[in-house]
Amino acid sequence: MKYASLLMRIEHAGVYHMPVGGEQDLIAAAEHDGYAVFRVDLAHARNKDEMLDTIAQAMHFPDWFGHNWDALLDCLADLSWQPADGYVVILEHCDGIHGLAEADFVQTLQIFENAANEWREQGMPFWCFVDMQADGISWLSDIA
Repeated sequence: MKYASLLMRIEHAGVYHMPVGGEQDLIAAAEHDGYAVFRVDLAHARNKDEMLDTIAQAMHFPDWFGHNWDALLDCLADLSWQPADGYVVILEHCDGIHGLAEADFVQTLQIFENAANEWREQGMPFWCFVDMQADGISWLSDIA
């Protein structure tokens, strides 16, 4: 498995560009390692509210999710309703929301990074991969 050993390296967990052509390999490696995999299709999200709703639905957030930045971090840093050996979130089709609500999209990615940092402190891998055709976020790194 191409990404299996990489995904277990908790010290590197965080938010990254989706490797070109690597989505199926990442999913296979994550499932092999016992990770929960969440695919979040943001193709139809046009603003912050729609983006948060899409994330909440795809990740099966509890009813108490408050649809704001603090609640997003609370849910991402908890996930007790989705027990697993690690987590992989794939944010698919992000170019549209990045173009329509860039500041909110970047804020969302920063919250995912904060969640990854909190999970790392607990010894739990939490990865987020961002599927974008355009490279508009300079701090977003490639995985390999």
